[in-house]
Amino acid sequence: MSDLFDFDAPPDAYAVMGNPIDHSKSPQIHTAFARQTGQRLVYTAIQVDRGGFAQAVGNFFAAGGKGLNVTVPFKQEAWALAEVRGAEAERAGAVNTLLQDTQGRLVGRNTDGIGLVRDIRDNHGGEIQGRRVLLMGAGGAARGVLEPLLAQAPSDLFIANRTPGRAVELAADFADLGSLSGGGFEDLAGRRFDLLINASAASLQGEVPPLPDDLLAEGAWCYDMMYGAEPTPFVRWAEAHGAARALDGLGMLVEQAAESFYIWRGVRPQTAPVIAELRASL
Repeated sequence: MSDLFDFDAPPDAYAVMGNPIDHSKSPQIHTAFARQTGQRLVYTAIQVDRGGFAQAVGNFFAAGGKGLNVTVPFKQEAWALAEVRGAEAERAGAVNTLLQDTQGRLVGRNTDGIGLVRDIRDNHGGEIQGRRVLLMGAGGAARGVLEPLLAQAPSDLFIANRTPGRAVELAADFADLGSLSGGGFEDLAGRRFDLLINASAASLQGEVPPLPDDLLAEGAWCYDMMYGAEPTPFVRWAEAHGAARALDGLGMLVEQAAESFYIWRGVRPQTAPVIAELRASL
């Protein structure tokens, strides 16, 4: 009898590893995906001590685990641990999805960028191609989404960061993929953008980056990679400055999870009902 019907066999095990991990929505999301697609699996959240990540990953797969998501602060360590990396993960310098291939090698993927693009483009009907894009922040969150963003062929992309040198460096790292540059927030004076994406940590501190009031082109969209029960500070800023759409990152969270689920299971779940379920539970 195939494993599909062998209910004596334990369900396939998946998990998310991070520190802290108690607020993770991933178990709720993947449990909903499994229910929707008829996949038999369990998905748990595992808090890992700093310094213990490599051992925790090794133990998980040695015990028969099938796949892992990785969150803060271990995405760079997951990248280093992976023996094989997807092109998007290679460029991102970070991995949020781990699995083993048929040869038992650890494979690292990064689904954050495709999650962002799918939420903007597919869930909300937004355009990236040919648009002037501002990406705020030059840390891991920004680096992780640059390759998929540039693959959408914006007319140009500017990275703004409080430490301008980091934005300039990040732009140089991806210069072969499209028209992009970097600098400080003071360099935004007199510029207009069609799509503004906040990948900075400002929302976590209840702040908004120092943005000029006349930054939005007519019909501009604003997207905050953070989310919460209440509109984030950047979403509030966008609404106050006349953005055509002001979106938070809950859809991105669900879309990146859906891409991980597809990589692991070969089945693509419907994300809209899960986004709605999550939104109602915030």
